[in-house]
Amino acid sequence: MKEELEALEANNTWKLVPLPPTKVAIGCRWIYKAKLKADGSLEKYKARLVAKGYTQQAGIDFKDTFSPVAKVTTVRVLLGIAAVRKWHLIQLDINNAFLNGDLDEEVYMEVPMGHPERKKGLVCRLTKSLYRLRQASRQWFHKFCSTLKQNGFTQCKSDYSLFSTGSGDSKTFLLVYVDDIIIAGANLDMMMKVQLKLQSIFKLKILGDLKFFLGLELAKSSQGISLTQRKYTLSLLDDTNLLDYKPVTVPMDANLKLRAKEGDLIPDASAYRRLIGRLMYLTISRPDITFAVTKLTQFMSDPRMPHLQAAHQVLRYLKNAPGQGILFSAASQLNLSIYSDADWGSCLDTRRSTTGYCAFLGDSLITWKSKKQTVVSRSSTEAEYRSMAHASCEVVWLIGLLQFFFSPSRFGQVILRQHLCSSIGIEPHLS
Repeated sequence: MKEELEALEANNTWKLVPLPPTKVAIGCRWIYKAKLKADGSLEKYKARLVAKGYTQQAGIDFKDTFSPVAKVTTVRVLLGIAAVRKWHLIQLDINNAFLNGDLDEEVYMEVPMGHPERKKGLVCRLTKSLYRLRQASRQWFHKFCSTLKQNGFTQCKSDYSLFSTGSGDSKTFLLVYVDDIIIAGANLDMMMKVQLKLQSIFKLKILGDLKFFLGLELAKSSQGISLTQRKYTLSLLDDTNLLDYKPVTVPMDANLKLRAKEGDLIPDASAYRRLIGRLMYLTISRPDITFAVTKLTQFMSDPRMPHLQAAHQVLRYLKNAPGQGILFSAASQLNLSIYSDADWGSCLDTRRSTTGYCAFLGDSLITWKSKKQTVVSRSSTEAEYRSMAHASCEVVWLIGLLQFFFSPSRFGQVILRQHLCSSIGIEPHLS
């Protein structure tokens, strides 16, 4: 706690002032946590001071709260290109990232417990954001984004969390997810310059070669880059007491038809919701369970025993190969292709169809989706047309993202359009 207070005061996070009569000070509290390493061993004990952001008043203590984060698809596209181009991948972590954001609003907070000035009738006027303030993440991203732009970085318009600097073979890319940063590029010297520049502005933790990112496990080899969530999968099986169950070979029976009001109610519906939420996170590297998990998410408001049994089958399927994931091949070609399909009227309760599509960058799977359509389709052709429309929207966004990685030229655009048109079965118009 003492170290945390010293760090906050060294960062000029607040000024001790009397509370103005027209203002109300928000509360704060301490959170104690044991931080673990990637292998599960203890790294350190940490005390963090957080604000009671739930007591803030909208329009007075904060205005906007939205902050962009990198799309998982962008991460996979970056890995797919890095595998083919043999790029270096370095991971950084910003220490106390949210404390770097400057506050635009006038916010007062109670003096935290353990501070020597606590009993003198003063309050803290926050000059920089604090963890759990409603606008903390937004102010941090604004600070980080403006700093990069001032230092010559270019921001991607398809994903605002992606930046680039340099040109030609020395072009370097930077991807940020809150306080986790990936630096990618072919020129290691240029990457070191970017790292040193960031280190001179923010307090960084250099994590070396990219191996773990957002709970994802990455392994680099001559064949490419593999992406798995083995540790997360085993932890999920252990928490649900299904490690000793017999594995199955399919995540969901093809003939299984689930209804919303069929079967007995589950005693603890919140446990079902937590389980489905964890399975949804697992779909980042497991496209083979995406369809089954999407079906099960439709019953989270009122889960019943057949739904829980279907979820347990997904877990037993995961036990069959907990380390399975996706491989971004190093021998792949950087050609974009996408496939779409639809399951007409598959929902027995609403008679809506299910959209499904997947996109490949060469041989590497970079994005996929399975989602129930918002309206009822009157024919299988209409359902497939809606699915194709969603896939086309995704591929248009992917083209914009890929053009940020590669210099946009008419030739590159034509090649991408030809692949798009051939994938959905129409003749390209290139006038």
